Amino acid sequence: MFSFHRVNCFVSSGVLLCGLLTVSAANGQQPDAATPPAGKAPMARRPHRVPKPGVATPGVSVSMADIKPVASFPVEGSPDWSVVTKDSLWVTSGRTNHVVQLIPATNTVGLSVDVSRPCSGLANGFGSVWAPSCGDHEVLRIDPKTGKTIATIAADPANSEGGITVGAGAVWIVTKPATLVRIDPKKNAITASYPLPAGSDNPTFADGFVWVSSYDNGQLLKVNPKTGEVAATIAVGPKPRFLTVGAGSIWTLNQGDGTVSRVNMKTGKLVATIVCGVPGTGGEITFGAGRVWATMFEFPITEIDPATNTVVKQWGGPGGDGIRFGFHSIWLSNGRLGTVSRIAPILK
Repeated sequence: MFSFHRVNCFVSSGVLLCGLLTVSAANGQQPDAATPPAGKAPMARRPHRVPKPGVATPGVSVSMADIKPVASFPVEGSPDWSVVTKDSLWVTSGRTNHVVQLIPATNTVGLSVDVSRPCSGLANGFGSVWAPSCGDHEVLRIDPKTGKTIATIAADPANSEGGITVGAGAVWIVTKPATLVRIDPKKNAITASYPLPAGSDNPTFADGFVWVSSYDNGQLLKVNPKTGEVAATIAVGPKPRFLTVGAGSIWTLNQGDGTVSRVNMKTGKLVATIVCGVPGTGGEITFGAGRVWATMFEFPITEIDPATNTVVKQWGGPGGDGIRFGFHSIWLSNGRLGTVSRIAPILK
């Protein structure tokens, strides 16, 4: 016989409990899996999460513990997506079915709007906040002054990790199965639908075009908003999900290998692939203060300098998964703690 110790964990009333279990087995044999109590089903095992490597460049890695936020906002549930408006930052909370207003001038929480399973980002335009709902399969148009819903447009987001954007006099979102739709803010209705390759979910608007990341195909699509024609198809990193615009470029955060791809907006050429070491699901990317900022679990902030196309700082630790730049600050969502941190960037 031989014995070894194993830590067993289970969830009870929402609390993670762990204990040390001594397991014995005959020599050369593997011990049996722990037998559940009578009448209890075996506990499903969580998939093993492979640690992200991050960036190995000397002097780049720092700790989230070194960051002192300007303010920390309590947002009940799971704060994630956000959008900057004239005087506020609005953030989704999927677990509590809310979109919440944060007020930078006073660092306080403002209005709260009911949205069933908010997903696929938020957009600001035409005097409104636009919030996709994966619960009701629609887009809500919200008055930012009152928090009242002005209109609802039937539009089922193609992916909960998709996006919504504003440009060319319209609101754009990709709906199931993979259709780019144009919402006319004057009519509060869909007035055009353009089919896209399967797995193309996340749009942003820049330089007169709608740019869509094609997750399944490792591509960035440049779509003419007048005709729906795909004017260019650009190969980027594997599984590109989130996009941002800045420094004359479209930047994609690639979940497949944790890189960031930079595409020149004018030429449509891939000009850089930046190793960030943050593969996996979730995350987001934004641009501000002349830098690209990416977030992912385990590495809540990765800072990229467009002048060199390199990661210049990467903060490791808990948090992350939603990031936005506005009001001279980084806004970092922490869905596990139910907070949004406002951080003043310190640039070299």
